[in-house]
Amino acid sequence: MYQVIKQLHSLTAYIALAVLIAAVINALIGYAKKKQYFQVKDLRLSLFALVFSHIQLLLGFVVYFLSPRIEMWGEGAKVVMKNAELRQLLLEHPVMNIIAIILITIGWSKLKKQKEVRSMFAKIALFYGLALICLLSMIPYRLWWFS
Repeated sequence: MYQVIKQLHSLTAYIALAVLIAAVINALIGYAKKKQYFQVKDLRLSLFALVFSHIQLLLGFVVYFLSPRIEMWGEGAKVVMKNAELRQLLLEHPVMNIIAIILITIGWSKLKKQKEVRSMFAKIALFYGLALICLLSMIPYRLWWFS
C-alpha cells in the first residue's frame, strides 16, 4: 500500500507542477500584456493549480504517515537533524510544501477579492510563483527520479 501511494504521489507531482507552472506563466503573460479581461481559462488554470496542489499535499500526508522513516522521530529529534536525508524528508520537505500550499491558497483567496484585472494576474503571479519556488526547492530529486 505504501509503495502504491508513494508512486501516486510522485506521478501526481508532475501534473501539479505542470499546472502550477502554466498558471504562473499565464499570470505573468496576462500581467505583462495588460490584458483587459480575466477570462474563464485564466480562472480555471488558477483553480486547477489550487486543486492539484491540494491533492498532492493530501497524498504527501498519507505517504508521510505511512513511511517507515517516520519511526525515526521516535529515536529523537537529534537523530533526524543530524542526518541530512532524514531531515529533508521528515522536516524540510513537508514544512516547505505546506507553506507553498498556504501561499497558493492565499493567492486564490486574494484573486477572488480583486476588482482590477491586472491585480488579479499580479496576485496569481506573486503567490503562485513564490509557492512554485518553495516546491521546487524542496523536491527530493534524488529519490523522485528513481522511486
